[in-house]
Amino acid sequence: MSLANKLSEERRARLAAERLLEQKKAELQAANRKLGQHAQALNDEIVETRAQVETFRHENARVKSDLHAANVKVEQLERRLWHSIETIQDGIAFFNSDSRLIAANAAWISIFDGLEAIKPGLSYVEMLQFATEEGIVDIGEMHPAEWREAMLDRWQSATPEPEIIRLWNGAYIKVIDQRGYGGDVVSLAMNITDTVRYELRLKEARAKAETAARAKAAFLANMSHEIRTPMNGVVGMAELLQDTDLTDEQQLYAETIKNSGDALLVIINDVLDYSKIEAQKLVLHEDEFDLERTIHEIIMLMQPNARDKRIELLVDYDMFLPTLFVGDRGRIRQVITNLMGNAVKFTEQGSVTVRVVGMSREEEGHATLHVTVEDTGIGIPKEKVEHIFGEFNQVDDEHNRKYEGTGLGLAISQKLIRLMKGEIWVTSEEGHGSCFGFSLRLPVAEELTADAFRLPPPLRSAVIVEPHEASRMIVQRQLGAMGIETVCFTSAGDALAALPDDAGVVITDHNMHDMDGMELAQALREAGHQVPIILLTTTIGAAEQDPARRYMHTVLQKPYPRQAFFRALSSLQQDWKEAAPPVPQVDAPRAMRVLAAEDNKTNRLVFSKMLKSLDIELEFAENGREAVELFDSFAPDIVFTDISMPEVDGKEATRKIREREAGTGAHVPVIAMTAHAMDGDDAEILAAGIDYYLTKPLRRKAVIEHILGACRDGMRPPLGEDQAD
Repeated sequence: MSLANKLSEERRARLAAERLLEQKKAELQAANRKLGQHAQALNDEIVETRAQVETFRHENARVKSDLHAANVKVEQLERRLWHSIETIQDGIAFFNSDSRLIAANAAWISIFDGLEAIKPGLSYVEMLQFATEEGIVDIGEMHPAEWREAMLDRWQSATPEPEIIRLWNGAYIKVIDQRGYGGDVVSLAMNITDTVRYELRLKEARAKAETAARAKAAFLANMSHEIRTPMNGVVGMAELLQDTDLTDEQQLYAETIKNSGDALLVIINDVLDYSKIEAQKLVLHEDEFDLERTIHEIIMLMQPNARDKRIELLVDYDMFLPTLFVGDRGRIRQVITNLMGNAVKFTEQGSVTVRVVGMSREEEGHATLHVTVEDTGIGIPKEKVEHIFGEFNQVDDEHNRKYEGTGLGLAISQKLIRLMKGEIWVTSEEGHGSCFGFSLRLPVAEELTADAFRLPPPLRSAVIVEPHEASRMIVQRQLGAMGIETVCFTSAGDALAALPDDAGVVITDHNMHDMDGMELAQALREAGHQVPIILLTTTIGAAEQDPARRYMHTVLQKPYPRQAFFRALSSLQQDWKEAAPPVPQVDAPRAMRVLAAEDNKTNRLVFSKMLKSLDIELEFAENGREAVELFDSFAPDIVFTDISMPEVDGKEATRKIREREAGTGAHVPVIAMTAHAMDGDDAEILAAGIDYYLTKPLRRKAVIEHILGACRDGMRPPLGEDQAD
């Protein structure tokens, strides 16, 4: 190999070594850089770690400080809590899950009367042992072991019931134990000695009050009976005395006696009713009754007083509302009587209207009734409307009372309506009258279809002659409900001058100014009108005796029942003739037979005098035994019986009468005459099979009303035409 080649190889080798050296230097520099970076990162980490350690050290110191402060606060709160527990007068104790005492306040420890053994660590069983052995508790006749067993069973239950324990000194402790999570128990011992003693005093006071209430009820019952029995003679004889020939002065005396007796009876009735309601002893007796008939019965009793004051009594009963409902007829009648009595009393002129409207049925077989009594009387001042239903409240000033009364009627009515789950209200404007109303939800005892009062053709038009707007509107509304078009006149003269040719019937009031209803009928006939005429009157006896009666198709007493009005319209004949006489009344073949059982001689005399003007056969029985015997031999059509009679009383006599009627299909009305008026009397009376009862003193109108109601085909009407009004 030449030298040049060798030099060339050495040069190449040297260059390669230099390149390798450079490469290694570069690698070494890179490694140094990485090592430096790693060292820096490690240094930063150490610095950060040192900072975190320093921070943790400070945080640890702060936490230790806060923990110390918290411990101080907890200790402070524990001291305060336990101080609070110690200040509580009731005992508080804490037991662990093993039923051992952890802690208790002084009030709880004091129950054991300073017994040193009662301290933390003592078991509940040992406490029961100390309580009986040391005589801490008064367990009466109970054996100690039995008492401890009962208390331990209670303690071990999941939810121990409160227990009242009597201590040796007569104190009463109520123990309430609450088991917590984990089995710990908190026991509370409350000293209820004052409460127990107060309850004992209340029981004693209640027993005395109940004894006094029973004595009061017995006193009221006895006094009611004793007062009503002689009052029956006083009021009855005064009423009969007024029907005899008396001078004006004597008539005044008799009327004063009767009015004073009536006022006394109102007071007695109100006080008895209010006492029964306040004592919650009044019981409702629900039965099927005729609401419309009940209202008309009340109207009949109110009519004489209203007629004397020239007040018109009106009834607006919804034409398509049922009349038979289920409820306490006596109490509903009492409420309506109270409202109507007030309306008549506080009305000097105008009218009193009873309006009955049926609301939509809430469920099948029930209806909500709205009954209102509207008057045109003195009204009620605004400041007294809210208090009108209060006890002893009246509209007139107490220092200048024009209207007599107890002031209990409306209060009793409100309580009765609320007892029947209804509502009662009043709206009034002073000087312009009042409207009292109540609503009741009652079961319906009959279904009334829309066609019940639908007249068949050809009657489609009617003329109404009525000066009073309220009465005219009622007749017009009833006719409209029947599908009859109406033309109204406020005077007979206007009707006579402008009578429509197509009028199917003329319905006219009796008493009108200038020309009354009878004169209008005669004038229409003289003018050649043959249209049927129906007269509405409050004095039906006078109307029936008027010579112009022959021009009338029918005479109806106001206010009239819906059925009577409908029958009168249904019986119209289009071929009415002027000379056609009224249909003669065929006399019944026999008089009604009335049996009255009454042991009091004065009351028998009063009853016979009450009915002396009736065309009836009247027999008296002096006790229930004679009444039953006469029922068999006399065969009465109606029986009136006193309740309290010797040998056999009225209730037992009625039961015997009902036994005789059993299986025959017969049912003779039995009306009780009673001086009893306390709660329970009516239930016992009606339960004996009695149909109705009248409270003494008897009212002649009420007695006659029941006799008329018992009159059937084949009997002579007890009242003649001259007695009809």
